[in-house]
Amino acid sequence: MEQAKVILLKFIVCLIAFSIGLDLFFDATLTDIISFSVTTTVATYILADRILLPRIGKGNTLLAEFLLTYTIVWVFGSILLHGYLQIAWGSAISAVIITAGEVYIHKFLLKHMPSPSKREELQSHPGTTPKLRFVTEFAEDDDPTKRK
Repeated sequence: MEQAKVILLKFIVCLIAFSIGLDLFFDATLTDIISFSVTTTVATYILADRILLPRIGKGNTLLAEFLLTYTIVWVFGSILLHGYLQIAWGSAISAVIITAGEVYIHKFLLKHMPSPSKREELQSHPGTTPKLRFVTEFAEDDDPTKRK
């Protein structure tokens, strides 16, 4: 139930941000605003909130969400929107507003997220390394040309 609140809150923040960034200053349709909001909500929830936030923290996740939102609006805006000025300024304004809203969403998520010990118990799988750490094994190989 908490995750549904987060998704709904993210969607509302995206609707407000795209309404200001794309429709208030420029001419965007309601369909454009809703499609950008749905795409951004799904992408940032899956990539940033579920994958990056537990691993790299709030500050780095905010930067990643800013870049992800800016990229989504820039790429899809070049297809759906007609002016480069609208794409450039609309994506920057929307990304800043969404990032400002994400500060409060991350506080809510971290407050309702399980503690690190419970999270490790839930996610511990044999043979995997947590938090994107990679294990390197060093060994000495025997030289077949040298005989003992």
